[in-house]
Amino acid sequence: MSDDLKALEDWAGALLAKLEPGERRKLNQGIARDLRKSQQQRITAQRNPDGTPYAPRKAKNLRGKQGRVKRKMFTKLRTVKHLKLQSNASSIGIAFMSRTARLARVHQYGLRDRPARNSPEVRYSKRELLGFSASDLDMVRDRLLDHLSEL
Repeated sequence: MSDDLKALEDWAGALLAKLEPGERRKLNQGIARDLRKSQQQRITAQRNPDGTPYAPRKAKNLRGKQGRVKRKMFTKLRTVKHLKLQSNASSIGIAFMSRTARLARVHQYGLRDRPARNSPEVRYSKRELLGFSASDLDMVRDRLLDHLSEL
């Protein structure tokens, strides 16, 4: 996947260098919004960038609370409040900010963390919250071509 991203960057780099900084910034903001939307949809669908489902939560043995999990994972993380855009004329960034960044990093890489203050450390399953899928790369390419064809 990183090879595809590098190839897209090489192909688009020469074309984008010819644009004015204001035009590039406007294009980058549009692409960033589309990428954030696709990431939000993927998190809602509980899927990794390669299309595989997230690892399920570990079963809890709580009296009176047996059965299904009532909420999906990461429902609040996918909101605009936590998933921020960072774009300018030369770069695009989509990232989790502040305290949510720590939680997202633990799940993104499958690290160890404490679920509560005095609880033992637990190894979390790897759940890739952010990443490029093939459709994301196609969307970026199409968006660039649409913008350049308007000029």
